[in-house]
Amino acid sequence: MRSKPNILVTGTPGTGKTTTSAAVAEATNLRHINIGDLVRDKKLHDGWDDQLECYVINEDLVCDELEEIMEEGGNIVDHHGCDFFPERWFDRVVVLQTENSVLYDRLSKRGYSGAKLTNNIECEIFQVLLEEANDSYPEETVVAMKSDSIDDMNRNVATITDWVRTWRSTA
Repeated sequence: MRSKPNILVTGTPGTGKTTTSAAVAEATNLRHINIGDLVRDKKLHDGWDDQLECYVINEDLVCDELEEIMEEGGNIVDHHGCDFFPERWFDRVVVLQTENSVLYDRLSKRGYSGAKLTNNIECEIFQVLLEEANDSYPEETVVAMKSDSIDDMNRNVATITDWVRTWRSTA
């Protein structure tokens, strides 16, 4: 039985996952795990995708790498996908959502263009990650949060931090 919860923060690139996760981790003393960094640092991938300009994640290797620490609890996992993680790992799944024009500006500033930019904007328009989360986790576990501004992010951090402080294991 875990003494601290595990949280997944997901959403389209540019919605504020890493910023939100890092702030919640600092406020709650949970361990922040950025999957993109983990994949790159531990080589948990099957090579580079030139078209999408990212590593092709080996989901089995990622899950094997995380299994023990997820069982311990006390983690905030930050990733733009959610359907390959075991359902049992997470007590809360937060899907950050950003208005399309705000997201477009954020991704453009990161240097996204062409197919990478279009794919991510379309992903947000069609709420792909919210649907993925709802299909992969119990309804009461999934929470969508608006993430358009600094005020939204601060409110989200406070809401998640309050949830962590009142969390009790149901196992």
